[in-house]
Amino acid sequence: MLHQDPPAEARHHHTTTTDRGSFCTARCTCGWSGPARRSRERARTDAELHGSTP
Repeated sequence: MLHQDPPAEARHHHTTTTDRGSFCTARCTCGWSGPARRSRERARTDAELHGSTP
């Protein structure tokens, strides 16, 4: 079976954070979402950790 690499845009994670009430959640274009956090900084850290995984 021939192995094909995913398209370039699928290999990159583009994360954002969204607020809902007093909670902040990190989300990624790959479908991942982090846990709801009261700290925006912690949600950003979750996103950075996710983006650094292959």
